Amino acid sequence: MDKIPERTKSETKTAAILKGAMKEFLKNGYAATSMDKVAKSAGVSKATVYSHFGDKEKLFNALIQDLVKDKFQTVMGLEQPQSLEQDPKIVLSAIMSKMLDNAQSDRSFRDFMRIIIGESGRFPELAKAYVANVAKPTIEILTKYLKSHPTLKLEDPEATVRVMMGTMVYFVMLQEMMHGKDVVPLEGDRVIQTLTDLISRN
Repeated sequence: MDKIPERTKSETKTAAILKGAMKEFLKNGYAATSMDKVAKSAGVSKATVYSHFGDKEKLFNALIQDLVKDKFQTVMGLEQPQSLEQDPKIVLSAIMSKMLDNAQSDRSFRDFMRIIIGESGRFPELAKAYVANVAKPTIEILTKYLKSHPTLKLEDPEATVRVMMGTMVYFVMLQEMMHGKDVVPLEGDRVIQTLTDLISRN
């Protein structure tokens, strides 16, 4: 029987640890989650968790980076040249629709965001890790896109991106995380349509 390559075994353990860590962080919050709990949930030894990630903060950061790979491939696709040849309304609408679909369909993602926001006072490094790994690259890529597109004539592309992202984040928080959809319902398509109209208006 062939031996499993060490790299494959290591990748399998890493995936198991990240899955176990997400489960424990969502269940207990950041402060109450221990490396012992993560190890037990992942089915590995505590020494293995430490050897892969070093400490709890690095493990949490790794989860954020894993989230980036999973959730923001649509935005990263803007680096492809063909994006500049397409109607910006179509491109921006697709990006915002994908982000909204992810946020609305993935309760674990919303709960993870609650942890980051809720723990940001005691553990500001968690919020900073999210900003550095998720918000900052997204803002930079979208700003580059708005600056580069030949049909867009925006006075301040970066501020425009922040208005767009801020609107989408607030919409998700109000409607999905604060149950606003039961009190002040609004279709996401209307928000996306309004934003794309404002950005692409000449």
